[in-house]
Parts: sequence; C-alpha cells; structure tokens
Amino acid sequence: MTSHFLTYEDHVIHYYKMGNGIKTKLAFHGFGLDGSSFKPIADSWSNVYTIYSFDLFYHGKSHWGEPNNKLTKQQWQKILQAFLQKEKINDFSLMAFSLGGKFALTTLELFPDQIREITFIAPDGIKTQMWYNLATYPLIFQNYFKSMIVKPNRFLKILNLVKSIGLLDKSISKFAASQMNSAKKRRRVYYSWVIFKDLKSNMNHISKLVNENDIEVTMFLGSYDKIITEAGMNKLLHKLKNYDIHLLECGHNNLIPHVAAFLRQIE
Repeated sequence: MTSHFLTYEDHVIHYYKMGNGIKTKLAFHGFGLDGSSFKPIADSWSNVYTIYSFDLFYHGKSHWGEPNNKLTKQQWQKILQAFLQKEKINDFSLMAFSLGGKFALTTLELFPDQIREITFIAPDGIKTQMWYNLATYPLIFQNYFKSMIVKPNRFLKILNLVKSIGLLDKSISKFAASQMNSAKKRRRVYYSWVIFKDLKSNMNHISKLVNENDIEVTMFLGSYDKIITEAGMNKLLHKLKNYDIHLLECGHNNLIPHVAAFLRQIE
C-alpha cells in the first residue's frame, strides 16, 4: 500500500494505491474512516484489482480548501479528471462503503461510459436519512447543528428525545453518540453534512445509467445493520435489470472485514 497526494486548486486529495491487478477500482470509504480502511478487501483482490482508495474531505489527510462553500458535482468532476489524467486511467470500477456511496453515485453520473462495475457496501445516498435532511436544510437547522460543535449537550438532548419516543434504534443512537464525543469529531460530522450536501442522486437517473451502460452492480449488506437496510436499497435495486446482492451476518461497522472474508472464500 502506497500513499499519494493530488493538489487541485485549494484542495488536497490523499489516496492509497493497493494491489497490482490489471483492473482499476476507485474506492470511497465510510464516515469516520479513511482510505486505508479498504485494505482487507484490497488484500483479497490484490491479483485482480489495483485499488485507489481516497480519503474523503474532512477525513484522513485530504483537505477541503473552501470551508464556506459546498463541494459541487462540477468540482468533483474536475478533481477526478485531474486524478485520472495523473494516473493515466481510462476505464475503471467503483467501490463504496456507507458515506462513500454519495461519491460513487456522483462519480457514476459524471463518468458513466468509463465505469464497468460498482461494488456497493451498505451505501449512503440511495435512501437519505431523515436526520441528514434536518442537519442540512433549512438554514435554521443547519445553524443549530453547527452550534453542537461547541455545545454537545444539544445533540444529546435530541438523541435522547428521538430514542425515547421510539424513532431511533439503540444501535444507531450508540453509533451516533460515538461520532459526536469530541469537538474534532463533531466538527467532522457537521462539515461532512454541509460540504457534501449537493452530492444527491436521483435513483431513476442512476438506474438508467447502470442499465444503459451494462454496469455490473454487486451490493453487500449486513443482516443486522440498522443504518443501511435492504428495504432502503430497493429504491435503486428494483429499477436495475441485473444485480447481485449478498447479506452477510454482521452489523454496519463490521461489513468491510466480512466482505473481505466472503471474497477470499469465492476466490
């Protein structure tokens, strides 16, 4: 595994290169992780794929240089074009876990004729969670959530309220609390919510691109995952002509090692 940087305008993208296969796969990790989190899967696929695994902005060593401005799809397109040119990549596949699903779906919209396969691992972006909308729209909620960076008790009050009236599963509330237990983490939560706000995809459009370009879709989900569920994924899957889905016996946070183990078994 080697470490690389790409500078584009005021932004810095850090990514890892793993494996030595003839196929190329771009990977986007989940919230609170970084590009190295895909190493178990990269090791299982080392002879098949060369994987470029990005640190998303506000994670790892990547840096978003415009904290007052959102990341637009047009900016992401230019950043990826610079990356593809640097690495001399033409055709490629995608892999995404959780938050990284938003980046994979946006990349599919921007480069549909260059993508051959997509591996989704409990991806975000197919069904948007209610709390994500509250955190980013309208402005009054956005400002309230921003204040939680320095006033975490506000977050805990909301968390306890929705949990007490049965709107939030225990495992989800535990995950949410773990991601908000320091100022650094709360800042990452807020800016990830707001900066990535425009990375939204319409599933009718996504399914059309997948079907028209004969893109192979494989989805891995955790049977105990309360965050990204099979029912939520049907918003996309039911529109696809062909796809493979695998339910693994694990929760959301343990999916990557379980996917790696599954891949080793079928090699």
